Amino acid sequence: MDPATRGDPTAPLKWTSKSLSHIVSELSLQGYSVSTTTVSKVLQEELEFSLQALRKTREGASHPDRDAQFHHINQQCQTFQQRGQPVISVDSKKKELVGDFKNGGREWHRKGEPEEVRVHDFEDKQKGKVTPHGVYDIGRNEGWVSVGIDHDTAAFAVDSIHHWWQRMGQPVYPEAQELLITADAGGSNAYRGKLWKRELQKLADETHLTITVCHFPPGTSKWNKIEHRLFCHLTANWRGRPLESLEVIVNLIANTRTNQGLTIQAAPNLQSYPKGIKVSKEEMSQLNITPAEFHGEWNYTIRPRIGGA
Repeated sequence: MDPATRGDPTAPLKWTSKSLSHIVSELSLQGYSVSTTTVSKVLQEELEFSLQALRKTREGASHPDRDAQFHHINQQCQTFQQRGQPVISVDSKKKELVGDFKNGGREWHRKGEPEEVRVHDFEDKQKGKVTPHGVYDIGRNEGWVSVGIDHDTAAFAVDSIHHWWQRMGQPVYPEAQELLITADAGGSNAYRGKLWKRELQKLADETHLTITVCHFPPGTSKWNKIEHRLFCHLTANWRGRPLESLEVIVNLIANTRTNQGLTIQAAPNLQSYPKGIKVSKEEMSQLNITPAEFHGEWNYTIRPRIGGA
């Protein structure tokens, strides 16, 4: 059962699944005649084995300033909220196939009448995939989700923030002059992304908001509040249901509620967002961006340009 530490590390069981039938076959090659029932009994009752799945625990090497950045983000959030300025957490959820495909989880139906879906998860070229991009208002426990049908680019991510501001943010923060965004280190809102910063500058120019961004250190995306305050509830709400159309997806998202008072608004985004857009050095030099003293690559502020240049 443990060939890597007991005996020959190249033993067959090292390279095959340790199912009961494989264990019986290996024992028979060693001269033992035993049934799968006996093997199961010995494993569970005498050797204290059990069936177990892989568990995600290894995060890899963490950045030496990881905890310091967490403290910086927390302090920034408290400072902004004390001043009555909005604080949001943003991210894109994984792409979802649109159509009658199997979705994890179960839902109540009459006995013997499960909803039928396709056997294989091959993309329906007519319906394609969608990318939900979320904006979570940390102070108000409210969320906005733009359901995009094209590429998950920085332009798409910033458009989602802009739609949140127009639909939800500005009405409840009419006096706001600043906005704090907490985001992952990679993806469409990567801290190295030139397009991300250029689009945020455009947003600052249009809204006249001074935008401060704090990125979580690489490899720590699970700490981003939107993951466990919003996205997990979306997944739970559509478990066991096929995401048959864009309209179904938007409605399922918008009708997600929690006992803690979470409310979400959602809308489709039908625009195209081409990949591979290059931002020139000249464009970057025109950004009104100020890096923070502490890890300026992760923490920076973008102010509106006079005249929205």
